Amino acid sequence: MFKKIVMLAVLIASPALSQDKTFTLRTPDVLTSSGFIKYLLPRFSLKTGIRITSTITDGDAAFGDAGVPVFRQEDRIWRLSKADGAYTDKFAAWLLSETGKRTIEAFAPNGDQLFSADVGVSLEPEIIAVTGDAGQGEVVSLSKCGRCHVINDSNRMKAIGSTPSFALMRSFPDWQRRYETFFMLNPHPAFTQVLDVTEPFSTNFPSPIVPIEVTLEDIEDIVAYVAGIVPAFLGAPMQSQ
Repeated sequence: MFKKIVMLAVLIASPALSQDKTFTLRTPDVLTSSGFIKYLLPRFSLKTGIRITSTITDGDAAFGDAGVPVFRQEDRIWRLSKADGAYTDKFAAWLLSETGKRTIEAFAPNGDQLFSADVGVSLEPEIIAVTGDAGQGEVVSLSKCGRCHVINDSNRMKAIGSTPSFALMRSFPDWQRRYETFFMLNPHPAFTQVLDVTEPFSTNFPSPIVPIEVTLEDIEDIVAYVAGIVPAFLGAPMQSQ
């Protein structure tokens, strides 16, 4: 199951399958006529380089009553439904990010805020069963990831201080997805090779540092190890006065 998920993620993100960073989004008239769509989509494109084409017919994604809740308009909660894909996934993540929320709430023609990012719904990420060897995962993590990340106390003074520790990343709601596909997340593609998954480095663009070479089994083991890490405590939420 894990291998299928990773391979699917690679296929979705492969440049060979999609030369243009673009997708279509179905937008209801009520959102379009308010000016919200013309305001929102270019700001996402500016941040990501992904172009969205608004359509009134079926698209790769859609604002409506189905899918993940992303913003509120008075008493109505607008949701985003989408086909799986690197670009639609990024749009969904951006809408739910702090940057996306601020962008949504900043839309205020004539000084009146029309949309709120407070959807009042708790989102629980899907958790896939962990099947790797946690003990081996610690060994692999230290040998492959420890030159940049603090894995545990044994390499606390040997990592790069500007990179997040494993305990910090374990506190992220989507930690499992991040670890399963880390080799696709910047800056890792520049120096990471996964056996039988990633393409060899181009002779014109070799790895800028000593490459990291892992297998899918190594990644499974790393995920199993991280699953047992106590998430870093980032402090209690701020209380409004």
